[in-house]
Amino acid sequence: MTTSVKSAFLDNFLGNSPKWYKITIVAFLIINPILFYMVDPFLAGWVLVFEFIFTLAMALKCYPLQSGGLLAIQAVFIGMTTTDKVWHEIEINLQVIMLLVFMVAGIYFMKDLLLYLFTKIVLGIRSKILVSVVFCAVSAFLSAFLDALTVAAVVISVAVGFFGIYHKAASGKKFHHEHDHGTDDEVLDHHRSNLKEFRGFLRNLMMHAAVGTALGGVCTIVGEPQNIVIGLSAGWDFMEFFWRMSPITMPVLFAGLTTCALLEKFKIFGYGFQLPEEVRIVLLESSIEDDKKRTYRDKAALVIQALVGFWLIFALANHLAAVGLIGLSVIIFITALTGVIEEHRLGKAFEEALPFTSLLVVFFAIVAVISSQGLFAPVIDYVLAQDANKQIPLFYLANGLLSVMSDNVFVGTVYITEIKNAYLNGLVTRDQFDLLAVAINTGTNIPSIATPNGQAAFLFILTSAIAPLIRLSYGRMVWMAMPYAIVMTLVGLAAIVYLLLPGTQYLYDNNYIQHHADKGVAVSSAKH
Repeated sequence: MTTSVKSAFLDNFLGNSPKWYKITIVAFLIINPILFYMVDPFLAGWVLVFEFIFTLAMALKCYPLQSGGLLAIQAVFIGMTTTDKVWHEIEINLQVIMLLVFMVAGIYFMKDLLLYLFTKIVLGIRSKILVSVVFCAVSAFLSAFLDALTVAAVVISVAVGFFGIYHKAASGKKFHHEHDHGTDDEVLDHHRSNLKEFRGFLRNLMMHAAVGTALGGVCTIVGEPQNIVIGLSAGWDFMEFFWRMSPITMPVLFAGLTTCALLEKFKIFGYGFQLPEEVRIVLLESSIEDDKKRTYRDKAALVIQALVGFWLIFALANHLAAVGLIGLSVIIFITALTGVIEEHRLGKAFEEALPFTSLLVVFFAIVAVISSQGLFAPVIDYVLAQDANKQIPLFYLANGLLSVMSDNVFVGTVYITEIKNAYLNGLVTRDQFDLLAVAINTGTNIPSIATPNGQAAFLFILTSAIAPLIRLSYGRMVWMAMPYAIVMTLVGLAAIVYLLLPGTQYLYDNNYIQHHADKGVAVSSAKH
């Protein structure tokens, strides 16, 4: 009886995650107070950060909210930080939380329009190279104004829908028949080669779209959650954020789209699969059937969604209100004008946003620990002690490396907090702070596509229903992302060195010295 009770508690702890993972988390919880009280609080703080990064890296084994949340709660209990400091981090990042809650939910009500758009792209363009570039470019554009996870969710819905339609036809069934597209047992032999090619085609489009969300997401203050953290810390509005990032983001965007075309042309790194003509015919027939079923009310809803989309872009570009409030206005406009007034239908829109919003609050708790224990002070001091022209590339690479291993939102939040503190303490000038903020934003967004750990949209796709259907594994995603990651990271670094830094040297040679003289801070301690 005792054994069965213990087994039940162990089975319930962290659910279906592997036993070794559960034991590891328990070990972390045992080790942390021992290190904090008996060894060294600074060391214990760094161990906690690496433990939290571990939970982010193991997101496929267990969603990090639970395991990372236990670590954060323990950190508060043993005194690594306080609830007041955690709440302070939440307060100064309230706009980020509102962005995730309201903007993601708002875009949920635009899914019909987005699904219609992507369907027409896939079926209306016959060239694989062109459809890939357009898919990537449209994903980039949408992710610059909408939430990247929502764009990824729409692309997933399109892919799952297409796959289910052809899989049913390949199994000898009609559109109205019940069918399980999770197994190939019923697929007819003469359709298997087409199905394999179609899987590859969808896999290619999913990766192009995922990269597109990163290309567009880095450009604007609403593109990624860490962008708004960085933008708010710097006091930038939508347009200022865009222009400050553009010396890096525009070359990277061009390089990413060029890479997309070259990968398809030369059919390397798992790209180059075509849409078989038999599959196209089946999908077209289904699309025509759906268009016939679309009522005037459905068409009116699409028009409303398009108009609200223009409102969203206009409101963001002109900074008419806080981003979260603009997202709330999107919810109100679309639901009021399309008849979605039932509470249970509104609730579904918030399902996608709230888990990650909860995780973000846990991020802020870890940031509070880092601030309380001064964990990043030696790193920041080392970088700021380097020559001025080396600081920006160093921050870009350091943020990129950490984002590849963990999560770009966490890394961006930590680094911008530390740099903001350095600025408030007079260790860096305002001009230098702005350049470092650009490096942090681009560093967390661009190199992080190398692994699913770094980009939420990549991880979302990998853990979604489409991944097993199109045979998209972790290793295959890393392999297919590799050429993009290498090219975009190097182009971003080159843009920093040859486009961002030239012409700004005077900021350090003149403004820097004057600023520190006014502050009464020795220049040698801050720069040399």
